[in-house]
Amino acid sequence: MSAESTRTHRFDRWLYRGGRPNRLARAINRVWATVFATGALQPERMVTLRVPGRRTGRVISFPLVVADHEGERYLVAMLGQETNWVRNVRAAGGLAVLRHGRQETVRLDEVDAGDRAPVLRRYLAVSPGGRTHIPVDRRAPLAEFERIAARYPVFRITPVETR
Repeated sequence: MSAESTRTHRFDRWLYRGGRPNRLARAINRVWATVFATGALQPERMVTLRVPGRRTGRVISFPLVVADHEGERYLVAMLGQETNWVRNVRAAGGLAVLRHGRQETVRLDEVDAGDRAPVLRRYLAVSPGGRTHIPVDRRAPLAEFERIAARYPVFRITPVETR
């Protein structure tokens, strides 16, 4: 790993010290959520998740990376179980909206821990930012991902028909 890459990862860890975004990280996330939602200049896998807050009911927007695996799409919580968007999705019964130029109403179904490993590996392949937070090399054998899978929630994205 290069010195520049090491500095970047150190900065990323500082932004999310204790598994929670600090004030700067929250500001950066707001900017990226806006950019991802427009769909401009970003790959299709960059989306903004919109879900009601579990306490306030106010819609919260958060930038995420979609991992594709075996024809399905998934969201991964790179910061683990206590991530606010995970708690909000669970409180909303899995109903949320994804934005990337267009709005898509979706149901997010949590994947059992025993089935997460291949999705986590794919996530690290497509999300360089996730590599800082998930302690397995993206090229590691599946068994290493199985060892840590219970710590990182994964949600299968299913479109919801709207009228």
